[in-house]
Amino acid sequence: MHKVAFEIFGFQIFWYGVLAALGFMAAFGTASRRAPRAGLKGDDVFNLAPWIIVGAVVGARLLYVISYWNKEFAGQPWTQIFNMRSGLVYYGGLIGASLATIIFCYRQKIYLWRMSDVMAPSVALGHAFGRIGCFMTGCCYGKPTDLPWAVCFPDDHLMKNVPVHPTQLYESALNFLLYAGLVWIFKRRKFDGQVFAIYLMAYAVVRTTTEMFRGDYTKFYLGGIATPGQTVSIGIMAAGLILWWKQRGAKLATPGTAS
Repeated sequence: MHKVAFEIFGFQIFWYGVLAALGFMAAFGTASRRAPRAGLKGDDVFNLAPWIIVGAVVGARLLYVISYWNKEFAGQPWTQIFNMRSGLVYYGGLIGASLATIIFCYRQKIYLWRMSDVMAPSVALGHAFGRIGCFMTGCCYGKPTDLPWAVCFPDDHLMKNVPVHPTQLYESALNFLLYAGLVWIFKRRKFDGQVFAIYLMAYAVVRTTTEMFRGDYTKFYLGGIATPGQTVSIGIMAAGLILWWKQRGAKLATPGTAS
């Protein structure tokens, strides 16, 4: 765990920001090269980029504030909401980015599910980089374990010198595998929305699985058996199943079809 990557003129540059930036670049770069296979232009992806970035950050921050209101924000000045030294929640970012994509595609008359299929593999790729950033920051840490690949965080961490599951790396590795699988599926998709639907369902499984090893939660749901991430995963899985069911009989859209 090393939060600070380097310093420039006395300003600290954090690994989380560096890896998040690398994730965004990798995501939009790969998606732009994939776009022509779906009848879109690479520029369509790059024009979407600022919408997704803003939607993801706002959504991720909003869900974090809602989730940790009593713990971090209740009774504090309202400006604390904008103090980005505290965290973000991935599912909030996914929802925010999805809403931004819907608005962008509607305004640009781009078929929504085609763009969603183009972006789906790259979402997994960008997230893989982000989870490495979590590892370097020390957030989203795992439960104590005596497994040989356990990691120990330094003295300034809550779990200092306690061997824990490297849950951030588990999820990063699974996201890299998910990216490869979705790329393979994209080339063989049968209907628009198929790849994005599979992403939603597959990531819900990935998240539910890795959450079993997380050790940073203090609040649980569904009678105390589910973490916040597992609870939201139920809705994400349902959304993927509904999208698959709704789109499964549709043919691949022809270029130029509006959403």
